[in-house]
Amino acid sequence: SKHVIKNIPWTTAKNFTVEIGRQQIEELISTWDIHESWLHHSEFLEEEEMKDSKRYHYRACWGLPTRRKPIPRATASVYFVIVISKLKPDVS
Repeated sequence: SKHVIKNIPWTTAKNFTVEIGRQQIEELISTWDIHESWLHHSEFLEEEEMKDSKRYHYRACWGLPTRRKPIPRATASVYFVIVISKLKPDVS
């Protein structure tokens, strides 16, 4: 069986905010085939100023909490960077 990578419609640079970026990462994650026992949270980490763009860094962290062990012994993280151009702020 072929695995298809799904994508989502991303907001334009002029409409981008830190919170919209986090929401869109959540929307993207919702298209992934992850077992429901894996719980996650996502967070904004930092904004990085570059010459021609701004980079917004996020992290999504997964774990398998249980009643006996509500703090997972192991976690898995995925890091995201959304790059917004300063040169073409009106396009996505």
